[in-house]
Amino acid sequence: MFDEASSGMFDSWEKYPEGTDGKLSGDDYASGKYVKLWQGPQHPGITGNMSVELTISGDEIIKATTHVGYLHRAFEKLMERRRYIQCFPICDRICVPEPDINEYCLARATEELAGIEIPETAKWLRTLDLEMARIANLLAGLGGQAATMGMGVIGQWQLQSREYILDRFEELTGGRIYHMYMLPGGVRSLLPDGFKKRMLESLEEIEESMARVDKVMFNNAVFNKRTQGVAIIKPEWVDEYGLVGVNARSAGFARDVRKDNPYLVYDKLDFDIAVSQESDIYTRSRLRYIEILLSIDLIRQILDRMPQGKTDFMAKVPNVLNWKVPPGETYVKLESARGEFGYYMVSDGSIYPRRIHTRGASYTTGIPFLEKILIGQNFADVSTIMVSLQICPPEIER
Repeated sequence: MFDEASSGMFDSWEKYPEGTDGKLSGDDYASGKYVKLWQGPQHPGITGNMSVELTISGDEIIKATTHVGYLHRAFEKLMERRRYIQCFPICDRICVPEPDINEYCLARATEELAGIEIPETAKWLRTLDLEMARIANLLAGLGGQAATMGMGVIGQWQLQSREYILDRFEELTGGRIYHMYMLPGGVRSLLPDGFKKRMLESLEEIEESMARVDKVMFNNAVFNKRTQGVAIIKPEWVDEYGLVGVNARSAGFARDVRKDNPYLVYDKLDFDIAVSQESDIYTRSRLRYIEILLSIDLIRQILDRMPQGKTDFMAKVPNVLNWKVPPGETYVKLESARGEFGYYMVSDGSIYPRRIHTRGASYTTGIPFLEKILIGQNFADVSTIMVSLQICPPEIER
């Protein structure tokens, strides 16, 4: 039976049929004209566990309600009960596909409150780390986009390419997924001997694979039919729902924190941001394909321009087990693979952070906006639409 209490908060977004007065009754469902289905919490449309409650009429979605709570959570509160250095093994879990963005924000927020400036070499190494993480994330996301339409071979190609980046992460940091390479004051180490050569070889392997993806995925008639003109993001929705990253750039907004508010060494790198107007699934996929190639180019620039030799990579910091960070508040942001990602941090002068709040791109995208854009779509496209928005559930349940 239909439960009115679970009908959601956003009645104005619901596409209820004429004559239902904004609600569907138990009799409406009993008639068989409307059916309630669940997408998830385990399904190919998302990088994590999240469920969407759907009401459909035939193949058309009439209503959608996001349900979260299936993941590990409460990371913000956990970090507020630990010393600053103890927060780093926790913060990575806020975005498993791209954990390094959390390390940077947490480290940089601590440094700003403590008045610490990191060495120049550390800035280059942090930028390298972040672009490697961006490639790893986008490779998995683009492969997932293809896999939701049955093109599993592309998903396998992308995962193979991602392994090349994970090999370099393991060499640089000791870990393949969680790295904890960026710490307050800088980074844990310089590049290993021969790292540049091996990284360049890995980038060549990825480029060769991306050429195959371009040919097989974007020239595929089925992919084009199911993505072009589907789930279009209207320009007026971008600011209304706080959309960022590719979701905003596909709608004509040239917004990227790396350009708008340069951090680390992005102001020393030569690159342009790809923008489009079509704003459908195909366009979002294409822009992410372009961003992978852009990150490859940025890594090559970093490896060529960064300081060479045995240079300082860690500033002097107090005893991290008894570090009383001066009182204050700050907000640090960067451009993640999903768009603006930031940390708001407050210190009260103790050894614990008073408040940590994460601004992830997925919160508004995965709840109010997803519930809106699914209305009127075909039920078969739910997974495809969800992965095209690049929702990361841990960012919601942090």
